Amino acid sequence: MNNQASKVRQFPLKFKPRNDLGRADFMVADCNAEALRIIELWPNWAFFALSLYGPDGCGKTHLAHVFADHVGNCCEHPIPVLIIPAEAVNNRNVERIHRENPCLVVEDLTPSVNNEAMFHLFNLYQNEGGYILFTSEVAPARMHFKLPDLQSRLNIIPSVAIGEPDDEMLTALIVKLFNDRQLIISQEVLNYILQNMHRSFAYAQKLVAEIDNISLARKRAVSIPIVKEAIQSLQTEPQPTLF
Repeated sequence: MNNQASKVRQFPLKFKPRNDLGRADFMVADCNAEALRIIELWPNWAFFALSLYGPDGCGKTHLAHVFADHVGNCCEHPIPVLIIPAEAVNNRNVERIHRENPCLVVEDLTPSVNNEAMFHLFNLYQNEGGYILFTSEVAPARMHFKLPDLQSRLNIIPSVAIGEPDDEMLTALIVKLFNDRQLIISQEVLNYILQNMHRSFAYAQKLVAEIDNISLARKRAVSIPIVKEAIQSLQTEPQPTLF
């Protein structure tokens, strides 16, 4: 029995990190302050729809949840806010979506969505009432939708960009990502990460996840050698997956 037990390999258990999406957990910096300000202007928007766009990992989904909470806080009676992937909108559900959700978030808008259904959805909210928040990596006006009528409508939506993080934002983000995984790092390790990482939201998330994985596998606290190994590991990935 002891021999068998000694041959059993131990694997680190992966726990899903906390992902708090409330207003208090949203880190405000120059790159996203305008997006937050516009979100919190609702219901006094200049148009029934708004577009938030920016790079992967920049906090668009977090802002979508902040918007949903804001709508609830502004209204005497609860208003449901559906957060739905753009690819899930189709001709079978578009009328029900509008009927049941006076406020809607459509995430990850791309030209590959069902153009006819999205056109119908836009018209329903514009003509019969309601609000839509779109999120995407590129401004809708810079996309190329197959349906010209949909393109022309999306072109007129007010759009707010979220930029890549500055040094202050990047520092706060790295610390938060480690805290979400219940990890505490030294200032020396933090400085090394900031000096050697690609400066993007998406890369920061990938790097912290890889550092955590290596730390668990080695059963060692996060250190500069572990960070170096994580950076080297990510360098072997195809470049488009990092940004």
